[in-house]
Amino acid sequence: MAEIPADCRPDSLAEAYAVQAAVHTNLTAAGWGSISGHKIGCTTTVMQEYLKIDAPCAGGVFEKSVRLGEGHYDLATMCRPGVECEIAVRLAADLPGRDGGHSHDTVSPAVAAAMASIELVDDRWQDFTVQPMTSLLADEFFGAGCVLGDGVTDWRELDLAAIAGRMTINGNEVGAGVGGDILGHPLNALVWLADLRAARGQSLRAGEFVTLGSLVQTVWIDEGDEVIAEIDGLGRAVLRL
Repeated sequence: MAEIPADCRPDSLAEAYAVQAAVHTNLTAAGWGSISGHKIGCTTTVMQEYLKIDAPCAGGVFEKSVRLGEGHYDLATMCRPGVECEIAVRLAADLPGRDGGHSHDTVSPAVAAAMASIELVDDRWQDFTVQPMTSLLADEFFGAGCVLGDGVTDWRELDLAAIAGRMTINGNEVGAGVGGDILGHPLNALVWLADLRAARGQSLRAGEFVTLGSLVQTVWIDEGDEVIAEIDGLGRAVLRL
């Protein structure tokens, strides 16, 4: 797609998220399954500089696009696939809005497990670099799916800000980072999303997962590539295209 036509292009973040919600409804009805998790983009300097966006962005993840441990995806269903190395969490309790907003102390008890994750993205634009942020949000912010590694339930024993992560493609390291690259601490991203959804009259729900943002710049991949994301203490996830 070259661009969203001007007469239906969202002009604000509120309109962009409203379009995104309508897309969720329509694609769920079309058989993609429900939204089983959420993604947060642009939470690290490397991604903000790459996309020239200086604030986090949120999207949904359809249940049929999620794989556990190792994921296989069909290139024929995508335009230009890419991958990102992320830390993800799964919730054991709802996170409704709070007066004054959330904090580490309010979101941490709701996290059942943390894990390594690979986000699969798809560039559906002729040139994404010229698209306004609102158009990218309306199109699910490149979302195409994710692979979630095994959940680690004793994640509180780890220093999430200090743990290192890396991504390899066909055995070659293509990027690395640490948890603190994510807004200073991975839980800061979860706080941001919980507050964003509360402002829109929504909650994060028990059983949902959240990918917290990429430690590495997006890498575009080809048929036959094997991608491995490893996070120290949180295991790994594997994606094959």
